Amino acid sequence: MATAAEGLPEAGAQPAKQDPAVETAEEAKEPAEADINELCKDMFNKMATYLTGELTATSEDYKLLENMNKLTSLKYLEMKDIAINISRNLKDLNQKYAGLQPYLEQINLIEEQVAALEQAAYKLDAYSKKLEAKYKKLEKR
Repeated sequence: MATAAEGLPEAGAQPAKQDPAVETAEEAKEPAEADINELCKDMFNKMATYLTGELTATSEDYKLLENMNKLTSLKYLEMKDIAINISRNLKDLNQKYAGLQPYLEQINLIEEQVAALEQAAYKLDAYSKKLEAKYKKLEKR
């Protein structure tokens, strides 16, 4: 039996220095009843503060979205008014153009007639030059 106990320290001997990596277990003690109540109250207060913050942030987000929706709605109303004015002005311009259409047709007709007259004048000028050349030729004889 001496050989088996050689590696073990004797019961009366002081324990050797322990390795710092090895922890010793301590007996778990329940905190006093008053400490548990205090900790629970503290936890509930902190949870209430957290939830209040979360709800406040969500509420603020919804208020921001509501304001953005109101502003967007106002912008769309402005754009609608602008579109109505543009439409009204376009109708007015179309009516004015329709009123000017007969005059524009007359202008086009006059332009065609002027072009035809110009061509006739060129032909007449060419013919008159030809006649003048013949006259000078006959005069020289």
